[in-house]
Formats: sequence, structure tokens, C-alpha cells
Amino acid sequence: MLLFQKRFHVGIVDGAVRLTFRLWEKPHVKVGGRYRVHPIGVVEVHSVDSVKLADITELEAQEGGFASRDELLAYMAPVAKKALTPATPVFRVGFVHGGDGDRVAIALDSELTDEALADLGKRVERLERDGTWVRKVMELIGKHPRVAASQLAKKLARETEPFKIDVRKLKKLGLTQSFEVGYEVSPRGQRYLALTAKKKKR
Repeated sequence: MLLFQKRFHVGIVDGAVRLTFRLWEKPHVKVGGRYRVHPIGVVEVHSVDSVKLADITELEAQEGGFASRDELLAYMAPVAKKALTPATPVFRVGFVHGGDGDRVAIALDSELTDEALADLGKRVERLERDGTWVRKVMELIGKHPRVAASQLAKKLARETEPFKIDVRKLKKLGLTQSFEVGYEVSPRGQRYLALTAKKKKR
């Protein structure tokens, strides 16, 4: 379990909060691990780095849910065992929201009304804030259903674990389905690809 104050919950779910900084003596989480955050589901950890307090940037503080680096430091100070200094070691943990356990957090209708498609489009935009990848991954899965993630990742020149984390994000939106080996594009995902392809041609 990873503990977060309630004020961070909305940001974790919508992807705005994707870093946390912990004054641990040793890591309490590992890359690829899924950890419950009550009551909003689970988060999936994709990076764990030991850094000095001085290394934390303004942007990283904002990705941790704080307005500024100074606000982050003020938040950390009361829980520190001794006075914070620029050399204080901190664990920087990168994560994504992994849904409500194994359940998908939104309706998985395959019909996709205009309203549902617009909502899904906004969710995809949030996933792609650092670059487009959703259609590329979905089309790859469509061409190679039930193929091991390691093989799919190689086709995109990517590492396996980050690729699997991205596919889990798509599963959360109901766009893909997972199997004992590999994935398939869900009926909802197929409908999404078809509708968005038509829009691109207009």
C-alpha cells in the first residue's frame, strides 16, 4: 500500500500527479509493482530513484501535486527525522494510476456515443501529453494478437515493462484485453480506432 493525502487523489486518477517523494531509508516499492491507494484503486510504479533533495526540480514538484518546489519542501519538513538539507537523500517514485484493482473504472460500452467518444478522447489526450502512442500500440496489438509483451515491445524498440504499463492504461479505458499471453484490442477499442480513423480522414 502507498499512502497519499486525500488532496492528491483526483490528480492521481487523472494523471496530473505522477511522482511522489519519500524520505525512506530504503525503497518500500519496486518497479513494476502495483500498490493499493485507498479508496481510489491501485498505482503502478515505473521508476524508483534515489536523489538528493537539491536535485528535485520545480516541474517534478508540480508532477508530485504541489504548486512549487518550496511547497513540497514545506510538506516534507514535518515528517523528516532530522533537518532537511540540499544533500538529504530522497526516493523519487514515478507511477501511473492502474484503475480500481482489476476492474475498469469506466463503462465499457462498445457502441461509443458521441459523448462517450469525446470523453474517451480527452482521456487519451492525457495519456499522450508527452507524445502520441495510443493508436500505434493498439494497431500493433491488432496485428499481433496474443503475442508476448516482450516481443511487441521489441517491434517498437521499447523496454518491456514500460510497454506493459502503457497497455494497462489502455485496458483501464477498456480499449484492450489481457490474456495469459499477450493482448487483444477489445470491441470498444476496435470501435474507437474505426471512429477516430474516420475523423482523421475528414
